[in-house]
Amino acid sequence: MADPIILRCRLNGTPKTELIAPNRSLLDFLREDLGYTGSKHGCDVGDCGACTVRIDGAPTLSCITLAASVEGKSLQTIEGVAGSEPTLVQQCFHEHVAAQCGYCTPGIVLVLEALFEEQADPSEEAIAEVLGSNICRCTGYTKILSAAIDARERRNGRPAKPPTPTFARDL
Repeated sequence: MADPIILRCRLNGTPKTELIAPNRSLLDFLREDLGYTGSKHGCDVGDCGACTVRIDGAPTLSCITLAASVEGKSLQTIEGVAGSEPTLVQQCFHEHVAAQCGYCTPGIVLVLEALFEEQADPSEEAIAEVLGSNICRCTGYTKILSAAIDARERRNGRPAKPPTPTFARDL
């Protein structure tokens, strides 16, 4: 077994120095060693997006990323997204009932936050493309896309989009 190495990074704005195994995945390091359980184990091969975190601002699949590779970098997990109040994306997810089981939600929120930081007014196609990096087995993406478009509209000072009806009584 290889000798442990020292990892120094910034996690959700806080400097961290940890001793890790050089072959430890970033996902296991975050969840098991540090207790940041917002990023989920999904496919463990980089296909589903449930494990998404941001490294130096870029959405990254933590299940196929070695923890050692984040040396000197800045990491953001879903736990580090909101302060005392939900972000606009999180608020729109709530209002549009865009999370069903919630397993995919942390990864989706992180990719949308990154998109909105990169592009002030992304097209619906750009939003849909980003959402394609995360598999959701519950919602069919309709409410997720609706929430994302609403967040885009509000960010740009346009009127809020009404939530997609949830039940027949809402029609």
